[in-house]
Amino acid sequence: MAKRCDVCGRGSTRGNNRSHSMRQTVRRQNINLQTKALDGIKLKVCSTCLKTSKKPVKVKKEVK
Repeated sequence: MAKRCDVCGRGSTRGNNRSHSMRQTVRRQNINLQTKALDGIKLKVCSTCLKTSKKPVKVKKEVK
């Protein structure tokens, strides 16, 4: 199972662990995935996509 968002496609990133002696080892930073049922389909969605999907949609007024 890939740790990837089904909506935006964002995945895990890589960073370094630094010890006191400044040695570095590569580590993974996983994203915050939540399983959510949208339109009857189970999706793995990241938390930022969940936050933006709950925002109301603003409609621009037409200027004549």
